[in-house]
Amino acid sequence: MALPRNALKKREKVRAFALGLPGAVEEFPWGESVVKVNRKVFVFLGAEDGSQPLGVTVKLTDETAHAHALACPGAEPTGYGLGRAGWVSIPLEGQGAPAAELLCDWVEESYRVIAPKRLTAELDAS
Repeated sequence: MALPRNALKKREKVRAFALGLPGAVEEFPWGESVVKVNRKVFVFLGAEDGSQPLGVTVKLTDETAHAHALACPGAEPTGYGLGRAGWVSIPLEGQGAPAAELLCDWVEESYRVIAPKRLTAELDAS
């Protein structure tokens, strides 16, 4: 199955942004891309092999951002009980999918929730 180019480009922008945050590293558990800080995941980027629709999963504890993310077409609380902790899975494809810039804002919020204070201070200083 061919993946939509615009969704792939969006995913790549989000990935590059996430990896540019202080202390961020990419790992591939379960054959999927995740970006971690301090050994904790702050964004799930999924697989790029076409086995599933492209999407990102972030932790949004701010009520406004959380509600906004859930309002995106196809977005839903993340499975495996993660949704109860504020995790939202957002599709990158289809009509009304969020722009890369908005996704990067959400990735930064997720990072701030999970990163240690010294790294968020480093981010604020830059």
